Amino acid sequence: MCLMQEEVPRQEVFLLHDFTKNSTMSGCSPFKMRLVHLDLKGAPPRVCYLSEIFPLFRALGANGLLIEYEDMFPYEGHLRLLRAKHAYSPSEIKEILHLATLNELEVIPLVQTFGHMEFVLKHEALAHLREVALFPNTLNPHKAESLALVGAMIDQVMALHPGARWFHIGCDEVYYLGEGEDSRHWLQQEPNTRAELCLSYMEAVASHVQARHPTTTPLVWDDMLRDIPEDQLSASRVPQLVEPVLWDYGADLDVHSKVLLVEKYRKSGFSWLWAASAFKGATGASQALTPIEHHLRNHMQWLQVAGSVPVDTLRGIILTGWQRYDHFSVLCELLPVGIPSLAVCLQVLLHGGFAENVKARVENFLGTSSLEATDFRSERAGSFPGSDILNLITQVSLHLCSSVDALLERDRYVTGWFSPYHRRRKFIHPVMIQHIQPQALSLLARWSVLVGELEAALQRVFYPDAVEEWLEENVRPSLRRLQALLQDLGEAAGPMPDLGQDP
Repeated sequence: MCLMQEEVPRQEVFLLHDFTKNSTMSGCSPFKMRLVHLDLKGAPPRVCYLSEIFPLFRALGANGLLIEYEDMFPYEGHLRLLRAKHAYSPSEIKEILHLATLNELEVIPLVQTFGHMEFVLKHEALAHLREVALFPNTLNPHKAESLALVGAMIDQVMALHPGARWFHIGCDEVYYLGEGEDSRHWLQQEPNTRAELCLSYMEAVASHVQARHPTTTPLVWDDMLRDIPEDQLSASRVPQLVEPVLWDYGADLDVHSKVLLVEKYRKSGFSWLWAASAFKGATGASQALTPIEHHLRNHMQWLQVAGSVPVDTLRGIILTGWQRYDHFSVLCELLPVGIPSLAVCLQVLLHGGFAENVKARVENFLGTSSLEATDFRSERAGSFPGSDILNLITQVSLHLCSSVDALLERDRYVTGWFSPYHRRRKFIHPVMIQHIQPQALSLLARWSVLVGELEAALQRVFYPDAVEEWLEENVRPSLRRLQALLQDLGEAAGPMPDLGQDP
């Protein structure tokens, strides 16, 4: 992982420069709506940080937000167990919506209702609603209690989002669908199929939204619909009930295949479609730094798709910013780290390309003189909200692990006179302590100061559990290696033991 983090930004510097030379500009955006996705299932920002960053979103060209609350929503009553420890309060939700309105950002709430239900089905009280008893991913679509559960979740979220024109019901990556006992029994009956099971459940959830909230249109991720034949989609009520969001986060997105998929959905009866790209959180579950070039390519490809389909086919685009791959995975890039990538992507969508003048606009918005990743480790990281976090995380990601590796695995005094064999036996030539100890103490002191600054910066933006998690995953293992070396040196400095034989 350390190697990957050093290599990706180095490659990215050259390719970003290439884009400014080779980009063609259309001068206008084919996407009337450009929504920034806030994935709150990991490292949810404090409201005070959102108040600082929303104006930048708007200035960069966003006009909406897709807020995926997961366990950060203040569910009440029998749903209260879904709340995370630092879940937003109802007043904080209202403040977020107020801030969005002030910055002309239309909010679409997202609640997972089928797959990615780990934050619900991990609870023992709700485990009986799993499709497969062992796995908390997917809800059992056959139980009336399942629909009642997601209906209650939707209604509570809508109660705090009155007037929302769209409501995203998720429905992506419904793993193990059809593998539960109820589903296997259902599928044995002709002409039932897994596709029909998926469509009938989507229809039930979407019907609930429209029955209870008639002016609100449900959105769904499209991956579970892709392989369903056109005639089967047409025969269902789903095309009349929902608007699919076609998602693809790849730098090598297949434009032609995507255009064909758009045509299939239109022929199936869907009146409007959406696109979904990614500005972060799509290049590795434990990624710490955002490879801007990857996401720039992704958005350039989506512009090609939009230019190849009929006008007024795609209602808008959602720039996803995933914070975890799922409820149980580690954190990927934190939001402040992904802001330069978001700025590039939004400006590309707004201006139709990444010519030199667009690059200059991005740098001006961010308060930086360079988008080169290596410059993010200095004061050139920018002046946008959270730029200090980007600066410090860049230094940690590029140099902490490698600097400790250099001392412990490549320093000739450590490898030659204080190897694992010596360390287990607390045995060292006394003169070697004078070579090794000052280096280790100096390295530990330098990194401890920087990590202290990073922790303070993170605490201003995130809640304590997110700060603890990020430091535990990305910082403390390297610091512990240094501390262990110094402890072993201290113990070895005592009376010289007899090496003897292996214990």
